Amino acid sequence: MKGLELRIPPLALFVIFVLAILAAGIYIPNANVPFPGHKGLAVLVIILGWVIVGAGVIEFRRAKTTMSPFSPERTALIVSSGIYRWSRNPMYLGMMIVLFGVAAWWSSLPGFLFVWGFYAYMTRFQIKPEERVLLKLFGSEFSAYMVQVHRWL
Repeated sequence: MKGLELRIPPLALFVIFVLAILAAGIYIPNANVPFPGHKGLAVLVIILGWVIVGAGVIEFRRAKTTMSPFSPERTALIVSSGIYRWSRNPMYLGMMIVLFGVAAWWSSLPGFLFVWGFYAYMTRFQIKPEERVLLKLFGSEFSAYMVQVHRWL
C-alpha cells in the first residue's frame, strides 16, 4: 500500500470522487433521499468549500512555499497563519466539503460514503506521508504545530 503514497494528485482524486458521486446520484436514484432545501444547502456548502481551498492557496502563496503535493521535501517553512491556524490541511478540507456539497445536491447516500472514502484515502496516502516528511524537515517545530492544530478541523 505504500506505493499509493503521494501518487495521485489531490485535485485529480477530487475530480474522480466528484464523478463517482455524480454517477451514484444518476445511476442509483433509489439511494437518493432528497430533503427540503437540499440544493440550496448544497450550493452554500460548495461555496464554503471553495472559499476554504482559496484561503489555503492564498496563505501558501504569501509564504512563497511549494504547493506541490508530490514534493513536500521542498517545503521552505511551516505555514501556520490564516486558515492554517484552524486546519493543517485546509485545501484538502475544502475539497472534502465541496464533495459533501455535491453529495447533498443529489441527496445521495452512496455519495456521502464517497466523501468518507476521500477523507480516508487522503489521510492515509497523502497527509500522513506529507507529515512524515515535514517532521523530518522541521522536527519539534512541526511537532508542536501538529499538537496545536488539527489535521482536518
